Amino acid sequence: MKTWFITGGTPGGFGMTFAEAALENGDRVALTARRPHELRDWVEEHGDRVLVLPLDVTDTRQVHEAVSAAEARFGGIDVLVNNAGRGWYGSVEGMDEAAVRKMFELNFFAVLAVTRAVLPGMRARRAGWIVNMSSVAGLAGVTGFGFYSAAKFAVEGMTEVLREEVAPLGIKVLAVEPGAFRTRAYAGFADEPVAETIEDYRPMLEAVRAAMIDEDGRQPGDPRRGVSAVLDAMRQDDPPRRLVLGGAGYDRVTERLSGMLTELRSQEAVSRGADFPPGR
Repeated sequence: MKTWFITGGTPGGFGMTFAEAALENGDRVALTARRPHELRDWVEEHGDRVLVLPLDVTDTRQVHEAVSAAEARFGGIDVLVNNAGRGWYGSVEGMDEAAVRKMFELNFFAVLAVTRAVLPGMRARRAGWIVNMSSVAGLAGVTGFGFYSAAKFAVEGMTEVLREEVAPLGIKVLAVEPGAFRTRAYAGFADEPVAETIEDYRPMLEAVRAAMIDEDGRQPGDPRRGVSAVLDAMRQDDPPRRLVLGGAGYDRVTERLSGMLTELRSQEAVSRGADFPPGR
């Protein structure tokens, strides 16, 4: 029986889907949420096998309190799923600086804080899994979501290095990059008008907003199938380092990386020519 610590326990989202899958496997779950009262019926259904913790992941003190509470209740954390996060749209030039910093606090620094809080226990036991929910946007930036993309690129970079650092300690790390999945992630866009200070970018952002509203509830990705794919990957003897979820997301990432490789190879002579000549 494993203990999972999952952030971002919004009903209908990836966090809750991970929690349900873990419970189906006979495991225990500590699920965090900013509005824990929404999960009262869920707690009553599953009893002592679940623990719902109120948590604003951008508050480091609360993060450590939640991790300590989960460890005290269940004796340790075997699987961490860093799922909490949210995207906002806005131009790179015009987005309010406070919103940019809020974006990174939630989508990068919170991931870092939770990971660092959980790692001491995993190191002590020389075992554990860390699953960082990134995004296709962390491998192929999305127009209108420049800072969300940047935060997810940061998650990707941190995850890649963390994986190498903790592998000798028996801890495994997986980056998961979903595309468009039928969660509540797009639900708030209809209530959030474009707040752009530079008119040149407004048409682009209005189109981005309209596309998100139109796709809400019709995203091709199935969260249950996505989570099942992650669990299957974790069971492999040689698990993947990253897992892109969704057909459209896979196509986008493949196209972007193939294009980057083609361009890189076309500039090989230029790249190598920046070195000192042989023998110098």
